Amino acid sequence: MESQGFEDLHLSKEMYRAIADMGFEEPTAIQNQSIPYLLDGKDVIGQAQTGTGKTAAFGIATLERIDPKNKKLQAVILCPTRELAIQVSEELKNLSRYKKRIRILPVYGGQPIGRQIKALKEGVQIIIGTPGRVMDHLDRRTLKMGDVKIIILDEADEMLDMGFRDDIETIVKNIPEQRQTILFSATMPKSILKLTKRYQSNPQLIKLVHKEMTVSNVEQFFVEVKQQAKTEVLSRLIDLYNLKLSLVFCNTKRRVDELVESLKVRGYLADGLHGDMQQKQRDRVMSKFRKREIEILVATDVAARGIDVGDIEAVFNYDIPADDEYYVHRIGRTARVGKAGHAFTFVTGKEAHRIREIQRFTKTKIIAKKVPSVNDVEEIRTNLLLEKVKGVIDAGHLGKCSNLVEKLVQEDYTSLEVAAALLNIVIDEGSKE
Repeated sequence: MESQGFEDLHLSKEMYRAIADMGFEEPTAIQNQSIPYLLDGKDVIGQAQTGTGKTAAFGIATLERIDPKNKKLQAVILCPTRELAIQVSEELKNLSRYKKRIRILPVYGGQPIGRQIKALKEGVQIIIGTPGRVMDHLDRRTLKMGDVKIIILDEADEMLDMGFRDDIETIVKNIPEQRQTILFSATMPKSILKLTKRYQSNPQLIKLVHKEMTVSNVEQFFVEVKQQAKTEVLSRLIDLYNLKLSLVFCNTKRRVDELVESLKVRGYLADGLHGDMQQKQRDRVMSKFRKREIEILVATDVAARGIDVGDIEAVFNYDIPADDEYYVHRIGRTARVGKAGHAFTFVTGKEAHRIREIQRFTKTKIIAKKVPSVNDVEEIRTNLLLEKVKGVIDAGHLGKCSNLVEKLVQEDYTSLEVAAALLNIVIDEGSKE
């Protein structure tokens, strides 16, 4: 039950127009495999990470199955974080551009609930929300679930990790039993399988093979380093590669905060992202990162969900992830749209075996890299400086500076001595930074 192109999916004219506007040329693997089952109303378990097109997969199918004449709520999409709820909502609104009578509403914490209640009273067919805020609406009886025929759990593994199991079960129990239950998850732990057995009926399992989950354009390295030397090594690698935009993953919120402070002390434009931060702070940090006002973003896995920023040159696994699929998910943040990227994983002590496990899982080679010395970094900086000097000479805009050099030459200094002295000053100033 697999199609070759969007034309094989027998979608509505309005949907084909929206797909064309969004620049989708052909379905991704997850879309190809899941949309036919989703359109048929079957329960589906999809194992896929962010960036595979899963949102469009369940978004297209859901929008096609909504009855626009019925203004009551018909589909509920649950997401672990506000960021992901907003991202999913934006994608569904783009896909529904020509379906004028379908109303979509994101519901999440941090936004005045009164505004959401007013919108719900006016009639909404699809809500995209976080479990906590959806529960809040259920408690207030501002959500009427009687006509809901589709429930989607997006990033289900993350929702369970964040402690939303009870909320999810309560929400699902409020939805009529004659429904379509769709679950997408990057990993398939036992807790997810228990959920599917309880709430799905003969679900179709769709799993992307590992080779499709691996980013081929990413050069992957691992660096053996002592825990206390990680920040120094990170700094050297950033300098060595002259990186302008990097994403650094830590396993704990505390580690994020500590690393951000250490990087700021060293003069880097760095900031962090984790679940304990207020929503306004998180929005501000992401805005700065997108505008390139931050060159290093340090984040936990959960907080990084929903980040879709192009031109990230390198991803650093400051802490090695506990889950092999998390590794794939992390490094997929670089090398977007066919561009090259780098991934560096820091390995301490007994963690070396984890690199072997990840290599087996991803079927790729992760190359050992020596810790760059201070001399290595200085050599790279010097070469970059010389390239800049050549560029200025080739541009020919030397005017006032040429006159200054001529004055020094007249005082019996050679032009070579003047140039060498100026370079020495620039290099010394650079090393002080």
